[in-house]
Amino acid sequence: MINIDKYAYASKLSKTNPMEKMALALLTLCVCLWANSILLSVTVLLIMSWLTVKKGGIPLPFFLKLMLIPMSFLILGVLMIAFQIVNDPHQFILAFPVFGFYLGFSKPGMETAIQLFFKALGAVSCLYYLSLNTPMVDLLSALRKLKCPQLMLEMMSLIYRFIFVLMETAETMYTAQNSRLGYSSLKAGYRSLGMLASTLFIRAYKRSDDMYTAMEARGYDGKIAVLEEIAPFSWRRFLATIIMNVGLITAVLLARQYWGGLL
Repeated sequence: MINIDKYAYASKLSKTNPMEKMALALLTLCVCLWANSILLSVTVLLIMSWLTVKKGGIPLPFFLKLMLIPMSFLILGVLMIAFQIVNDPHQFILAFPVFGFYLGFSKPGMETAIQLFFKALGAVSCLYYLSLNTPMVDLLSALRKLKCPQLMLEMMSLIYRFIFVLMETAETMYTAQNSRLGYSSLKAGYRSLGMLASTLFIRAYKRSDDMYTAMEARGYDGKIAVLEEIAPFSWRRFLATIIMNVGLITAVLLARQYWGGLL
């Protein structure tokens, strides 16, 4: 079981109705993408982080470690947006001559890059809230109630289970290679890694085929039946979600009217 899945089952919000969590995450995500505002994106980031860590009980170091993954990609992406190449250095706040041109960043480019950075982080925090507090079984159940195509749900369920088969096979092979000093040197490590990569998918495919045979022996007919223990839907919490997002939208509209889009 991977860490995200483990924390999803151990979360204090795991017993909350998944439709409520999905509504909160997706509505707030849409507001964050619509607002195009740095302060609102930071507000969404703080709210969803607080809900995940404080209400869900997810350890703060683990949550911060997860946030570092998209941040590393975002920093590289926004740098490409912030930096521009032109002939006139006066357009830039800071510029460097490079082969007859000037490489630097301007104020509009910096504002766009910062806005995009926090918007993406706010959106990621919404998805982390949903994934860290909702077990996959509950998420599939919520999607089934939303009338998602059965074929898509079955594919999601099988892919989710086969991920663990692939990871377990890779871990077993790595342990066996490591016990035989397969990674004792750089050269041996590359050779062992190549052998692992070449045989991993073959063994994982065989294990998946065995699992499919076992499922058929237990009556699998194209639909995976699991026991669902879903908490009742709380209209009070759903109303709180609506009020929070309406409040965020109102704050953005008022700020744009009185402070010219400062928010």
